[in-house]
Amino acid sequence: MAVYKRGYERYAGPLTGRWTRFMVLPRYAWDRLYQQRLVILLTMLALLWPLVCAGFVYLTNHVELLQGLEPEFREFIQVDGRFFSIFMYVQAGFAVFLAALAGPGLIAPDLANNALPLYLSRPLTRWSYALARLMVIVGMLSVVTWIPGLLLFGLQVGLAGGWWLLANWTLGAGMVVGFLLWLLVLSLVAMASSAYVKWRVVAGAVSLAFFFILTGVSEMIDEVFRVTWGHALDPAWAVNRVWCALLGVDPPQGPGAVTSLLSLAGFILVLVLVIERKLRPVEVVR
Repeated sequence: MAVYKRGYERYAGPLTGRWTRFMVLPRYAWDRLYQQRLVILLTMLALLWPLVCAGFVYLTNHVELLQGLEPEFREFIQVDGRFFSIFMYVQAGFAVFLAALAGPGLIAPDLANNALPLYLSRPLTRWSYALARLMVIVGMLSVVTWIPGLLLFGLQVGLAGGWWLLANWTLGAGMVVGFLLWLLVLSLVAMASSAYVKWRVVAGAVSLAFFFILTGVSEMIDEVFRVTWGHALDPAWAVNRVWCALLGVDPPQGPGAVTSLLSLAGFILVLVLVIERKLRPVEVVR
């Protein structure tokens, strides 16, 4: 029988599980990321500050070690919202540079080598592909943000007792929610930069410049128009304002937490649309 007379049908045999197929992309992407020496080095540097904070937590829960200090200084050494906010500020800075270093290699190689049609010819949708890439960078940044933060929170609970947990459980929840919000913004910025710039170094620079430029624009608006609402255009400031509300810390002067959250929602929506526009298996060039 001639080959052209044979009838071909779509494969109807057994498939691997949906979750197994989904985890293929993150698994190999994480393996490639942690083969880069700069990523490993920066991750190790980012874990030094949590170790210092762990020593601070131990010190605050052993009063006998603080007997020789002034009473005012002993009152200053407390594990409260201010402590966790300082911890988050430092780790958020490391997360920015880690995202700029690792994020550009997520999507740019697939687009540069026309590999996206190959991915989407499998039982994988565009949204699944984007979610898998998002999971890669969020998972990598979680190692230096909310995971060590939860370990610090657990250390404080173990040393201070259950009564401290009942009185301050909102600090742990606020820290995790605040970090996840920041990681979402960082990851989407890195993915958008990777989708539109094929050169990794330039994409990393664009990812960093996104925050610095918007910070400068917001400061310029506030100075020129004598207002404070310009800070809402700065995603880093908006996230900081939300953190202050979650941790019960005195907020900076400017828009409220709700306004900052709405501003961040607008940034996230725009970034999602930008990524969705670029992740197409076929591009028509006119």
